[in-house]
Amino acid sequence: MSDTTIVLLFIKAPVRGQVKSRLASAIGDETAVELYRNFILDILDSIERSGHPLRLFVHPPEGVEFVSSWLGKERVCLPQTGSDLGERMEHALRQAFSEGWSRAVLIGSDLPDLPPAIISEAFTALDESDAVIGPAIDGGYYLIGFNSRLFPQRLFHAIEWSTSGVFRRTLELLRKASLRVHVMPQWHDVDTIDDLRALFERGQTAGSEESRTMAYLRLHKDMLF
Repeated sequence: MSDTTIVLLFIKAPVRGQVKSRLASAIGDETAVELYRNFILDILDSIERSGHPLRLFVHPPEGVEFVSSWLGKERVCLPQTGSDLGERMEHALRQAFSEGWSRAVLIGSDLPDLPPAIISEAFTALDESDAVIGPAIDGGYYLIGFNSRLFPQRLFHAIEWSTSGVFRRTLELLRKASLRVHVMPQWHDVDTIDDLRALFERGQTAGSEESRTMAYLRLHKDMLF
């Protein structure tokens, strides 16, 4: 595995009342934070099975010590910095490239069933493409990555976040910058109770035995659904 590639995982500190607000409105704050902890552990498993180095970027910044204590000091945890999501992503990518990583893929944490093969595909695509992006079902995206030599200026400054047009607008800006873009398979963020039900249905097939999220859902399905 090349040591010039890195995964940047964006997470929120899993504190009750501060994560998964839309999901919490249906299942309660305590259950939402327990689920989100499982989401993080499952996506960490997928990243680590893919074999790529990892940095965790935590929001809010004061949650770094909490996350580091929870996940272990051997994992590098850094603060997300910036006034909005776009600034925080740009800062994380620029930081990675300034440290000498040649390819970086940034992933969200609402993807408990994202397989390692998707992460590997993103890096493979960057062998021939300048950028890679993974559209989410809700119109956003769950993954974005670049080669360091062609990371565009101010890509994230002309986007209205948390809308159904985020993926479409970002793809438009990437192509406007004359980048060769590889579009990944569509995937499912888990933000609402309907998303959670869909995740549970997908997890009834073989291959989810090691998923902490699916184990939690099976244990609590009568309460949740």
